[in-house]
Amino acid sequence: YRDIDPMFGSLDDFDELMREAKRRDLKIVMDLVVNHTSDEHPWFVESRSSRDNPKRDWYWWRPARDGFEPGDPGAEPNNWESTFRGSAWEFDATTGEYYLHLFSKKQPDLNWENPDVREAVYEMMRWWLDRGIDGFRMDVINYISKDTALPDGPPSGHGTLGNGSASYMNGPRIHEYLNEMHREVFKGRKEGLLTVGEMPGVTVDQARRYTDPAREEVDMVFQFEHVDLDRGELNEPLPLDLRDLKASLGRWQEGLEEIGWNSLYWNNHDQPRAVSRFGNDGEYRVQSAKMLGTVLHMHRGTPYVYQGEELGMTNYPFTSIADFKDIASVNAHADAIALGLPEEAIFEAMCVVSRDNARTPMQWDASEQAGFTTGTPWFPVNPNHTEINAEAERNNPDSVFEHYRKLIALRHDLPVVALGDFNMLLRDDPAIYAFTRSLDGVTLLVLGNFSDDEVRVNLDDADAWAKEELLIGNYPRRKDERGITLRPWETRVYRRA
Repeated sequence: YRDIDPMFGSLDDFDELMREAKRRDLKIVMDLVVNHTSDEHPWFVESRSSRDNPKRDWYWWRPARDGFEPGDPGAEPNNWESTFRGSAWEFDATTGEYYLHLFSKKQPDLNWENPDVREAVYEMMRWWLDRGIDGFRMDVINYISKDTALPDGPPSGHGTLGNGSASYMNGPRIHEYLNEMHREVFKGRKEGLLTVGEMPGVTVDQARRYTDPAREEVDMVFQFEHVDLDRGELNEPLPLDLRDLKASLGRWQEGLEEIGWNSLYWNNHDQPRAVSRFGNDGEYRVQSAKMLGTVLHMHRGTPYVYQGEELGMTNYPFTSIADFKDIASVNAHADAIALGLPEEAIFEAMCVVSRDNARTPMQWDASEQAGFTTGTPWFPVNPNHTEINAEAERNNPDSVFEHYRKLIALRHDLPVVALGDFNMLLRDDPAIYAFTRSLDGVTLLVLGNFSDDEVRVNLDDADAWAKEELLIGNYPRRKDERGITLRPWETRVYRRA
């Protein structure tokens, strides 16, 4: 928790990064993983060494169920399933007990009920802030509070395993812990620190509590509702109904309008590439990447740009099951095989949904390893890096990159983009995403066509809007247009004052 993994560099390298970032007026926000540690962390090494070790209670250790011998099938303390499949409990022969891991067995969960654990975490956070960082992205932070009874969960659909999320997702002391963290770590420090909590399963009402400034917990949350709309029970891809997406994002816009704040994202390290998922990464890759960026960035909230999204990077062209490295993909494949699903169908689904799609090296230029390294990266570079790369796009005024620069400039230049009211339009239209933003007499109309077809925009005042100032778009403006008809994957933002 207080060093840089040697594969990435050293603390001296980090300090140089901080100095150079501040010289350029950039801020650095670090990932904070404190629901669990590595099983190689000194805290856990001590904890597992004996039942009498002072750090034993820093993790969740439990004996076998009554009537079972330790290590036997079914002897786990409860039936919880790990996020990565299999039991959330691992037997440790050294002390004859089980430890809890909601994720990989190499990621044992910390016991936040222990005040010594909390103070150790807070002290570590203060150490990084003293070193100059500007905040934290907090990994699955709404999992840190568990129901200490650790009750069985309802069947998960995988054998005898159960879904224990009701006992740890937004748990009984979560608000107490986050308020304590704010008080012990952030209160009284400089203005401008950022805290964003990754919170699977969080609802709009819960997010209002987490992000209400008066409660002093976190500035915003990452929610998953909109990126679960095109996934089935086994994480298989399903067709996206745009009306569902509008209903979801619109509900979050409205729910956090008066209290709290939205985070806005399509991509992250756990999601496949947006242009391949929600757009058209073939004929209309550039147009759909620009459209997706426009629709997202014109919402109210803080937009996040994931590496390569600003270039329109696409999913990776997998050729076999052996190509996948992500533990979630590998384990899901094993489960699907056990269920008797056809191998070809499993592979096709994995190509679409695997987290590996987002973890290919950044495409800087057209050289052999895309300018990322002169060595061998952890995952192969996408072959399309010869066409899609930062060097090529920075020299092209019509590129996805330049479009993103314009979107970011609009948010800085126009208060209505950052702070305006939000009003969803055409909620039942299956192809057009439309909404307005309004502030101090200025109104924006934002349009996005989520289809390969030309589609007429059925707004009563479309004729009038077509004559207003076009702030940004991804096609040349049509002359003497009556009404508004959007070309495939077209986006437009009009301004009326």
